[in-house]
Amino acid sequence: MGRVKLLQGSEAVVEGAIAAGCRFFAGYPITPANEITEGFARRLPQLGGVFIQMEDEIASLGAVIGASLAGAKAMTATSGPGFSLMQEHIGYAFAVEAPCVIVEVMRGGPSTGNPTFPSQGDVMQARWGAHGDAFPIAIAPSTVRECFDLTVKAFNFAERLRTPVILLLDEIIAHLREGVEIPSAEEIEIENRRKPKVPPSEYIPYKPGEDGVPLLADFGEGYRYHVTGLVHDIYGFPTSEREEIRAFHRRLREKILRNRSYLELWEEFLLEDAEEIVIAYGSVARAARRAVREARSSGKKAGLFRLITIWPFPEEKVGELARRAKFIVVAEMNLGQIVLEVERAVRGRAPVIPLNKVDGTIITPEEISELLR
Repeated sequence: MGRVKLLQGSEAVVEGAIAAGCRFFAGYPITPANEITEGFARRLPQLGGVFIQMEDEIASLGAVIGASLAGAKAMTATSGPGFSLMQEHIGYAFAVEAPCVIVEVMRGGPSTGNPTFPSQGDVMQARWGAHGDAFPIAIAPSTVRECFDLTVKAFNFAERLRTPVILLLDEIIAHLREGVEIPSAEEIEIENRRKPKVPPSEYIPYKPGEDGVPLLADFGEGYRYHVTGLVHDIYGFPTSEREEIRAFHRRLREKILRNRSYLELWEEFLLEDAEEIVIAYGSVARAARRAVREARSSGKKAGLFRLITIWPFPEEKVGELARRAKFIVVAEMNLGQIVLEVERAVRGRAPVIPLNKVDGTIITPEEISELLR
């Protein structure tokens, strides 16, 4: 039995990261992610960890990647404009396979937009922000307890697959306060990176294991290897050989896709016999849950499919739901981003109806109910 605490979503992220073993944070202040940065500034020195306020978001993620390669579980936090600045280093983290966690608290955009207003306008940036064929992992909590649990999960994903993982909060979830039972250490499943057991002279830094993931030696432990954002061979050196280039790209893709069953998380609410299905994520899913419950009370066969993992997108499950749906409503605080992915997965089997809002306020249960009626 754990402790019950009244926590903000951002505070729960900090507690989840510390529970997962995070001991390094580098960041730069930005609304509405500042509470995460402030939380780490207080907590990490108490635990012998390292907190650094960097000169900008570019340097922040650079420091995180360096700390990760030196053996630390490391993370940063930002919002839309800072996330845009981080994209080059996110691509670099994909290429060098540096496990780390990036928390992105979405606010109104584009550019500086509405710094204190909620949005879900960055889900496609999380997927396509870095250039090239990168295959990101992005997960979105809907409760304060999930902010804790999914932060732990994000570190587990990152460590197992040697990849950056994005935790997508919206401003409402980041600033929401709820009573949270913090699980005891014994109840929390923690994964750590797998390290080589061979001497440094025999270590091949990018030789994939059976799961496609190379073992990761920490700098400072006697292992010296080459790290570059260029396409590289299994020794870490740049290559122009066609077969090595092909193998590099395909392995980065396959190590994510072959783990879809491990990575894809969702919640089904009253979906057993549902014919009118709402798809939502983050804070909007909370409004959708209430709308579905009210629709059920009036005799409609409504249900909610809540996305937890945004990327990789659970297209097979969405396609399965479409086979029995009269229609699917996709509710999100943007002008239509995940709805495009839903349409692709549905493939015309059912009408897909977008419900979009970009005025800085949350989609309400009443607005979803109106569509269901």
